[in-house]
Amino acid sequence: MSVQSSTTWVCSVAVATVWTSPESARELDTPGLENPVRVTKWLETSKFEDLLDLCDGNRVQTQLIYGEPVLIDEIKGDWAKVICTWQSSKKDERGYPGWVPVAQLKEIERISGLGYAKVLQNKVQVWTTDQKPLLVVPFNTILPVINHNAQFTTLYTPHGEVLIKSEDLELAPGVNAFDKRTGKEVVASASTFLDLPYFWGGMSSYGYDCSGFSYHMLRAHGYLIPRDAGDQAEKGREVNQADQSKWQVGDLLFFANIGSANVRHVGIYIGNGQMIHSPSTGQAVEIIVLEGTKFVDELCAVRRYARTEEEAS
Repeated sequence: MSVQSSTTWVCSVAVATVWTSPESARELDTPGLENPVRVTKWLETSKFEDLLDLCDGNRVQTQLIYGEPVLIDEIKGDWAKVICTWQSSKKDERGYPGWVPVAQLKEIERISGLGYAKVLQNKVQVWTTDQKPLLVVPFNTILPVINHNAQFTTLYTPHGEVLIKSEDLELAPGVNAFDKRTGKEVVASASTFLDLPYFWGGMSSYGYDCSGFSYHMLRAHGYLIPRDAGDQAEKGREVNQADQSKWQVGDLLFFANIGSANVRHVGIYIGNGQMIHSPSTGQAVEIIVLEGTKFVDELCAVRRYARTEEEAS
């Protein structure tokens, strides 16, 4: 007989980076390893070569955002080997694996209250129950609801009960029960992140990588998809990649190097032969015309997760 634990481990900082191993983190990454985390300081003090090495040096796997649950497989000194259960991956059937500083995790009680709230804005202020500023959390943060009124929603977090302005939240009865919106709405949200710098492994509104961007834009609109581009390209509804007239706004476009079967990039189709994507280190979220670029020859799949306007009507 299996026993259900009354507690769960969650991310206790605004954004926790999930590393390949405890040895992957460098001294210069210290602001990103602390609690409270200093993401802006970390990004501002990192040079292009430092950011590129997160990828080329196989240092970073993914990220967690505030309140996101994990399973802990092992604790090694100040580090925990975790499984990110909301991020499906071929790497582990339970979720995305990697290492996180124990200081950025907290064991909290499981609660079943009035459902869940999701952050709708790029970043929002979290307040203590006596309305003093506590921390800032990123877009798409999802937390259990304790109480709700027109002005503030009371939420259960690693810091205990907190407040967020109700106008900045969407409510749902369960983590995966938020309204499933259209591809057009996915693109509208994605467009609010134009010029946001790319971050390898990024899963927050401080910086996304290509598949982190597609993952969160779809999750924000009710669709839980795999974490990595290669896995995303194998799910959803297949769309004829050779017939652009069949593509719908919000479809995901996948790309591989010519002659390779390995998906290396993903963008979101916005119509009119254009896509929005988070390109690579040193660049930022942008809209591009596909015609005349390398992406025309590298397109390897088109998948649909979001509802079309016709399906929604």
